[in-house]
Amino acid sequence: MSPSNMDLAAKEVLANKLRHPGHTTAAAPPAPPPSAGPTDPFEGAIEPVLITEPVGDERPRKRIVTARHLEHFQHTALFGEILGFIRACNQAVKGHTLTESEDVSPVIQSLLDVLDRVRTLVDETPRDTDSASVSRFGNPAFRTLYTKICDATDTLLQRIPGLEGDSHRAARQQLSVYFYEAWGNAKRIDYGSGMELNFLCWMLGLVKLGVLDLAKDARTLVLRVFWRYIEIMRVIQATYWLEPAGSHGVWGLDDYHFLPFLWGAGQLVDHPFLRPKSIHDSEMVDECSTKYMYFACIQAINAVKTESLRWHSPMLDDISSVRTWAKVNQGMVKMYLAEVLLKLPIAQHIFFGSLLSFGDMDDDDVAGVEEDEHGHRFEAGATPHKHGHGEGQAAGWGDCCGIPIPSVFAALEKEREAGHRPATEWPVRRIPFD
Repeated sequence: MSPSNMDLAAKEVLANKLRHPGHTTAAAPPAPPPSAGPTDPFEGAIEPVLITEPVGDERPRKRIVTARHLEHFQHTALFGEILGFIRACNQAVKGHTLTESEDVSPVIQSLLDVLDRVRTLVDETPRDTDSASVSRFGNPAFRTLYTKICDATDTLLQRIPGLEGDSHRAARQQLSVYFYEAWGNAKRIDYGSGMELNFLCWMLGLVKLGVLDLAKDARTLVLRVFWRYIEIMRVIQATYWLEPAGSHGVWGLDDYHFLPFLWGAGQLVDHPFLRPKSIHDSEMVDECSTKYMYFACIQAINAVKTESLRWHSPMLDDISSVRTWAKVNQGMVKMYLAEVLLKLPIAQHIFFGSLLSFGDMDDDDVAGVEEDEHGHRFEAGATPHKHGHGEGQAAGWGDCCGIPIPSVFAALEKEREAGHRPATEWPVRRIPFD
């Protein structure tokens, strides 16, 4: 009981004594403390709604341009469904590891096969070694890979039970945009949490179409399908030197990813001995990285950056001081809301169609939208989004798209060419933070 409530209870006892001398009564229950507001990070989450009618053939498109559109999105059913999907997956992975043996359904296996085909396309598309075209800011061969993924998407989706044939063409058209947009941006050769969000939307779309049963498939969807996607993305990032999308990476956690930290913390809730501070023990990180996504992400960071997390990943360093994984997990959800779903520079890249709907906002409100060279959208007639990119322009960088960052993966190739690194070494160069 707080001191203020204890005072209230004591005053009530004293008042009763004054009203009834010689007679003692029990203290009245203390009044509840004033509400500090909702604490549930999943407030507003709803179960994804199954689509019972054929989806339309409207191609998914971007519809968020201004803060007004973002406010509308926050109150749509889709927003609640995204939260509901994250919550279901978060609950499903608690206490489970990446190495557990479990039955994989035919649908889950088909999704893994689709991802493995993308991995094969990576092997079939070597990075460009032409010195005239290679840039430290991204290898142009990624554009070739991206084209191959786009061309193969419909064929790949037809391998999934429930999406075969002409009768499901419209559904595949809805899903295809989220699938190929999940692998990065071919124009900028970069990757960030917005692309990762597209993969989440792809999985959510499969649930809404009834291809997946979230109640049964959530755990394997995260620990098998999503994690396979992350593993392939790590290869793509290293192979084609993808830039982080924005100078902050995904807002202080990792240069590229967010959800592995969120669901990774969910895995560790109520773990008997691992604590958030365990990420500072390199032996513990190596031991646990095969089982837990959170530790695997820390290991990936340690593989490319020297010094401690305190210097190059201060957000993760701060989080490690939290006492329980449950608190870390809750904080990750709140952070994902604030820095991804409700961050305009990221939310403006979400696609909406007849499967994942934007709701009832008039089309006139999103008509005449244009896009600049950095992928930022603005209403026709408005001043394009500018930060002074390019030579001769004034400095001034916002938090939505940062100074282009040379890929840490590019430097090793230069050292190999000079004979300073063996060809068998892990394809990253550890760099100091300065």
